[in-house]
Amino acid sequence: MNKYWLTVTACTLAITANAQQKALTVKDYERAESFMSYNTAKYIDHASVQPNWLEGDKFWYTTKTNGTEQTFLVDPVKKTKTLTTDYKGSAMPSRRGAGRNEVLSPDGKKTILIKDYNLFVKDVATGKLTQLTTDGIKDYGYATDNAGWKHSDAPILRWSPDSKKIATFQQDQRNSKEMYLVTTNVGAPVLKAWKYPLPGDKQIATIRRVVIDVENAKVVSLNIPADQHRATLSDDISSSGTFDDIDWKADGTEVAFVSTSRDHKNEKFRIANTTTGAVREVFEETVKTQYESGQGAINWRYLPASKEIIWYSERDDWGHLYLYDATSGKLKNQITKGDFVVTRLVKVDEKTRTLYFMANGREKGNPYFSHLYKISFNGKNLALLTPEEGNHQVVFSPSFEYFVDTYSQPDVPAVTVLRSISGKLINTLEKTDVSRLTAIGWKAPIPVSVKAKDGKTDIYGLVFTPTKMDAGQKYPVIDYIYPGPQGGSVGSWSFAASRGDNQALAELGFIVVVIEGTSNPDRSKSFHDMSYGNMAENTLPDQIAAIRQLSAKYPIDTTKVGIWGHSGGGFATAAAMFRYPDFFKVGISESGNHENRNYEDDWGERYNGLVENSDYEAQANQNYAKNLKGKLMLVHGMMDDNVPPYNTLLVVEALEKANKSFDLVIFPNSAHGYGEYSPYMTRRRWDYFVQHLLGAEPPKDYQMKGPTAR
Repeated sequence: MNKYWLTVTACTLAITANAQQKALTVKDYERAESFMSYNTAKYIDHASVQPNWLEGDKFWYTTKTNGTEQTFLVDPVKKTKTLTTDYKGSAMPSRRGAGRNEVLSPDGKKTILIKDYNLFVKDVATGKLTQLTTDGIKDYGYATDNAGWKHSDAPILRWSPDSKKIATFQQDQRNSKEMYLVTTNVGAPVLKAWKYPLPGDKQIATIRRVVIDVENAKVVSLNIPADQHRATLSDDISSSGTFDDIDWKADGTEVAFVSTSRDHKNEKFRIANTTTGAVREVFEETVKTQYESGQGAINWRYLPASKEIIWYSERDDWGHLYLYDATSGKLKNQITKGDFVVTRLVKVDEKTRTLYFMANGREKGNPYFSHLYKISFNGKNLALLTPEEGNHQVVFSPSFEYFVDTYSQPDVPAVTVLRSISGKLINTLEKTDVSRLTAIGWKAPIPVSVKAKDGKTDIYGLVFTPTKMDAGQKYPVIDYIYPGPQGGSVGSWSFAASRGDNQALAELGFIVVVIEGTSNPDRSKSFHDMSYGNMAENTLPDQIAAIRQLSAKYPIDTTKVGIWGHSGGGFATAAAMFRYPDFFKVGISESGNHENRNYEDDWGERYNGLVENSDYEAQANQNYAKNLKGKLMLVHGMMDDNVPPYNTLLVVEALEKANKSFDLVIFPNSAHGYGEYSPYMTRRRWDYFVQHLLGAEPPKDYQMKGPTAR
């Protein structure tokens, strides 16, 4: 009997010791949190240059060194950089006169605002209001921005350069379906209802295009049927920050615009006479999948002086610029050519017939690095203006004679220089110094390149490893995913000391991978379209292939694979757990659009096609919930007006029907992001991976010390 109890006691002590050995402490979490951006930023010197422009293209900027601010005055003509105290406490001047939901005219004298579904012009000097429209009613108002996930009280419109007219629309939502959410509070909940069309709906929002003569309060309707609520850039007609796909003639007599079909396959370039409302059809382009006018910016321009059009197209499998005759609608010539992507047209110099543009993939190395180029309208004289390897971000002077160029790589801190518009180096302004950061143990992520699932296509990513690694030990891997297809997991390829909580998670005992899979933008059209019509693919085969390849170089335990993501990444995470349950063992799915028939119409119909032409049912996560084997946490904000929470609740219901165990975190009054509850969600995420993937015990209810960066 005594021997028995001795044995039991010994076993108990061994188990206890083992459990204690695997327990993480508050200090472990504090060290992990030290790698969040709100903790790393203070150790970075000479980090950024935000030019404040003055007359003559001079500018001043402020930088920090060991917490001490220094201000410099730069004179591009004299090629000088001088330490100064003249601008301490100053900021770039703001244009006064516009209220929170008002749009200021170019001359700064007038604003436009919405009142009772109609438009009013306000005189900035006197505050006098003049009504411009009178027939706006509920669900058929002017310039309204509330069709789907994006909704506000600010008007969507584009002022003419002479500040005399505006281009806008009357938005018809009378037959569109509504979305409903309710608050959580003591007493009766408050119902939130707004127009939110879904894929497959017979009626969606349309826009009746108008031009308004502001000075005479005259509304001119354009003589075309109502357009679909669509744009060439993204899933809202104000994605660029103003009324998308509008380009005015300087004197306001003409306005050019593009009409996009519901499925984004057809684009019509049109020019309207703003006095009569007559519309001339110039040309159209039809694609098999979905058209887009650039990456992050609309790249077409109307050039009325020469009666030409700069047009963006991926017709040769790469995003390039083309020159059209605006009178005949005929193609004059292709401007840019080659296996690279024009991402943003930044300047059209009509006098010298030169274009300045950002492009990815023309230089050797990482195809996501962006560079500035110039080229003549005829496609000749292509010149690289930012030759250094890395991702370049440029800011132009008011005269466009100079630009500030900041270039970096994910593992190489930024250098900021001043160049002339010809690309000639004038001055090196700052070199980001991270020596104080590395002194406390920080290290940069490791850029990697592997093959996609097809075994041929190069894909790129970042690997985050613990700063202190044990030789011979294999580490569980966490895959952070955002499948796009309008963006990707990595996000910016510029230097960042902290990218969300990737390094923080690595410090807890994981290797974290972030892989830019196929079907993401900034590459070829065929690359971007690899998952068109099958959004459930979500680059997941690429993620699996990448992790397996990386395990040959890094000490990754491929039997312990976790995955997490937010929004589209939440959709991808649940899909990974349901479709590849033997590979992915632990998942955290935040605010996922699991059923795209329950997500706003434009996104799904753009990347998936119309419901009648695509199998949405086969892509819905709830239909595969029965396959769950691992540990899954579902998360959603119950006031999410972007991805309504019913997306997650459908998965919850399916898991319950399948008798599957899972974890659920809800934020009763949170929207798509979790706001004040973000630190709580970060801690829960760490705890979940520590407990279920690392097999350790987290410190109970660790209190995060600062806001999360994500």
